[in-house]
Amino acid sequence: MLTSKPFSRARRALLSAGLAVSVTVGLPLSSALAADPVKVAAIYTVPVEQQWVSRIDKALKAAQERGEITYTFSENVANTDYERVMREYAEQGMDLVVGEAFAVERAARKVAAEYPETAFLMGSSFGPAQPNFAVFDNWIHEPSYLSGMIAGATTKSNIIGMVGGYAIPEVNRLMNAFMEGATAVNPDVKFLVTFINSWYDPPKAKESAFAMIDKGADILYAERFGVSDAAKEKGILAIGNVIDTSGDYPGTILSSALWHMEPTIDRAIEAVKSDAFEPADYGPFSFMSYGGGSFVVDESLAPAEAVAAAKAKEEEIKGGLFRVNVNDTEPKSTM
Repeated sequence: MLTSKPFSRARRALLSAGLAVSVTVGLPLSSALAADPVKVAAIYTVPVEQQWVSRIDKALKAAQERGEITYTFSENVANTDYERVMREYAEQGMDLVVGEAFAVERAARKVAAEYPETAFLMGSSFGPAQPNFAVFDNWIHEPSYLSGMIAGATTKSNIIGMVGGYAIPEVNRLMNAFMEGATAVNPDVKFLVTFINSWYDPPKAKESAFAMIDKGADILYAERFGVSDAAKEKGILAIGNVIDTSGDYPGTILSSALWHMEPTIDRAIEAVKSDAFEPADYGPFSFMSYGGGSFVVDESLAPAEAVAAAKAKEEEIKGGLFRVNVNDTEPKSTM
């Protein structure tokens, strides 16, 4: 808990005429705040449909449906506009601003420091910062390892293609965990790895996937949209990432590592609501033990013994008996 308490929803609320009147007539400030939804804004640099961002949006919409927050967002915000949008939301009196600071780390932290009574929760490669800058990430390396086990046991050609967005730690650790899971059950498997240097370019991802299929890949790791389309067209299997797209690609999605942002968002909202928000690393709430990550497999497409082995390993992870390595280095092709 911060000792100086620079973030104070209560202090800002006292400045509003409505709450000032309610306190005057005898309604306790804590009661007024409890009845008042937390004002949340989100800033997204990509379309809200993009898989990573969609998980944040889903969690915030769920909180809004429960009446805990009011929620607004901006999508497709250019990096050059990020500071401006952050300031606009802070000036509007938002209690909590959620976003992704990966490409604007210094700028985002600078703006946050200028508004100490606004809570900021940002996807980041780095740590939290006083007085009000908390961080998170989708730490789904654990279910990624499990989906790798399924892929390694299912491939017939022993060649798996992997298409990622950018070779940053957040992506690298998922791909490396997947590769470790695959080689743990099949030491002969080889990987083709490509990064498209974009967070949202389905045609480019699809083109890269086709090139891997031409080289013998019979399973594709779809870190980006577009890869599963290539798998579907060529009649091979794909591994999903972050969201479950099996309904859109029936018979194509072999397994997926899923991210659930609700544990992270719900804790941040509760901290703001109780005037206890502090700069912290919310990343661990994406771990499987907190319900922030999960693993699914289409058992009709995978060998039964592979499914059993992966589910057994899942229980070990949840029980703290197995720890998946965190490897942030850029993965490389092995053939």
